[in-house]
Amino acid sequence: MVVQKTKLKKVTKKELAKHMGISRSLLYYQHKRPLIDEEMKRQIEAVLTDNPSYGHKRIALELKLNKKRILRVMKKFGIKPYRRRPKKPRKKEDEGKKDVGISNLIKLFCPMRPHVVWVGDFTYIKYKEKFIYLATVMDLYTREIIGWNISRFHNKELVLGAFLEAVKRTGKTPLYFHCDQGSEYDCGEYMDICKNYRINLSMSAKSHPWENGFQESFYSGFKLDLGDVNRFETLGELIEAIHQTINYYNTKRIHTALKMSPINFKNKYYLKTTETVSKKLGT
Repeated sequence: MVVQKTKLKKVTKKELAKHMGISRSLLYYQHKRPLIDEEMKRQIEAVLTDNPSYGHKRIALELKLNKKRILRVMKKFGIKPYRRRPKKPRKKEDEGKKDVGISNLIKLFCPMRPHVVWVGDFTYIKYKEKFIYLATVMDLYTREIIGWNISRFHNKELVLGAFLEAVKRTGKTPLYFHCDQGSEYDCGEYMDICKNYRINLSMSAKSHPWENGFQESFYSGFKLDLGDVNRFETLGELIEAIHQTINYYNTKRIHTALKMSPINFKNKYYLKTTETVSKKLGT
């Protein structure tokens, strides 16, 4: 049996385009979207390298792009910011403790200027099988960390040190100071200081940590930005890194609610206030 080979006719691009009902130039067209997405992927990864706790909203602010576009590319390439939600150690001295009877005075409060409401809290950092503690004070309007203190112990001296540092750094005292009902905050000495400064003391309801969510949120991002603490050879290096991370938060890290860093937001407020006063005085 003899099989005859059939010679296939070569089809030109012009004939192929005509058959498909498209212009010949489309056969040479390469879609630009994949290339654009690849470039955006590299930019997103670069932002996350310097800001590991950023989500798609902060990344969009950093790159000055639409947040939906950033989210689409992150989903496409499976890019996710690192999330960590460590459990807090239990404080035996607070277990079974009765409510101190101080209400949450800022629950529906929205300060319109700095130094109206300060909020305080502390967190632990596990370093080489030991714990060190960081207490901070935040201005609720600017979200700036205005005072902090580091100690090997979580006691009244830890939180008092952070508060007094905030007073020293700012030269101000707030109208309200909000914290939780930990034994460090409801001690007589802390309450006496607030009384002497004529500060209204506000506290979250017992077992309601979300009522001080501003500080909870700060610590969550802070620990991500600080990274693995066991990479430091000495405690001194870790303490220096803590100071640098707080400085980064205050001066560079974009706050989602503010759309800028706390320091930039504060400076913008005072600049606007100065301009308003100048206009009123006619200068």
